[in-house]
Amino acid sequence: MKKAAALALMVATSWAHAEKIGDVDTAFKLVGPDHKIVVDAYDDPKVRGVTCYVSRAKTGGLKGLVGLAEDKAEASIACRAVGPVSFEGPLPKKEEVFSEGLSPLFKKLRIVRMVDKARNTLVYLTYADKLIDGSPQNSVTAVPVDRATPIPVK
Repeated sequence: MKKAAALALMVATSWAHAEKIGDVDTAFKLVGPDHKIVVDAYDDPKVRGVTCYVSRAKTGGLKGLVGLAEDKAEASIACRAVGPVSFEGPLPKKEEVFSEGLSPLFKKLRIVRMVDKARNTLVYLTYADKLIDGSPQNSVTAVPVDRATPIPVK
């Protein structure tokens, strides 16, 4: 039982956490907050020195105020080396590094890291999915890593 609890804690703490950078209003709403585009920063939990910036729509109005709004499945991503890049250990070829709910029940924004070993590059993809029908809208960015620092792959 202790091992299961420790594993659950380790998985929960390995997820990236969003840091709000800012937002801009896109449409005035008489009741509740305005519709916005928000920009959040996500530090890759297994790659020190890489941060992803994601912009996405945030629905306002009365539904947004009470938490019942479903945000659009549109996002843009730009990941950058913000310091020396190092790795906590070998990375899987593909791994989800962050997900966040966009609706009260079924829609999630996801960020997936893929390793392009041949080019020593980290590729990050953002997209939204639903339980029944996901969205093909996506955005991709890449962070080349200096060849002197090979990306360790599992």
